[in-house]
Amino acid sequence: MKKLLIATLCSLLLGPLAVAETLQIGANIGNVPWEFEDAQGDYVGFEVDLVTEIAERLGHEVEIVNIPFQGLFSAVQSGRIDAAISSITITEERLASVAFAQPYYDSDQSLTARAGGEVSGLEDLEGKTVGVDTGSTGDMWTTEHQEQYGIGEIRRYEGLQPAMLDLTAGRLDAYISDIPALLYYTKDKPDLEVVARIPTGEKYSIMFAKDSELAARFDEVITELKNEGYIAELHEEWFGSTPEEDTSTVQVAEMPQTR
Repeated sequence: MKKLLIATLCSLLLGPLAVAETLQIGANIGNVPWEFEDAQGDYVGFEVDLVTEIAERLGHEVEIVNIPFQGLFSAVQSGRIDAAISSITITEERLASVAFAQPYYDSDQSLTARAGGEVSGLEDLEGKTVGVDTGSTGDMWTTEHQEQYGIGEIRRYEGLQPAMLDLTAGRLDAYISDIPALLYYTKDKPDLEVVARIPTGEKYSIMFAKDSELAARFDEVITELKNEGYIAELHEEWFGSTPEEDTSTVQVAEMPQTR
């Protein structure tokens, strides 16, 4: 009985602590090179490395939870996960319902098509079927400019991989999404090509619930990591190049203010 009592007390004392030490981080797995599954079945990528390092410095472990991109927002807001990654762009609209740490990557959108095909730029999209990720900034841009470029149909996907399969097979004419992911994905695929950069001035960060105390703590560690050159090293590891000195990968920035 005494051993059982001790075990019960230990469970009561240590159980919540053990749970608190592991942060649930949502991610849309398949979003190369930010978060994807390697040949061994492990989740890897630029942002996986980043959040793991931040959490470790704060005394936490990390569990990556695979969630479709659009589902990340409700998962954060409901508290089902502690934070979310997936090259998430900071926008004024999103700051009305969620919080972000400071940005760590500057980006644009891109137009990807079959190499040597009918689409070599935005001007070729009239009547074409264009793929996007559901709820992404690429989805927003394409919807806003559908009439301008005469896009025949916008087809929405949950992740890069199924869209690329349809593009390769000819079921899509083009795909609009974040340029770093597409440059990384197409570099060893001669049948696909990033044919245009679409300037949007986006900045990526980690997303939290609006009232999350973790946001400010993560922000402080990101400042440390930038000053140490850690995030610049991640950029070189995953993209094969040194980031430009004036980008948010290098420069410390203010934490975005929620609306």
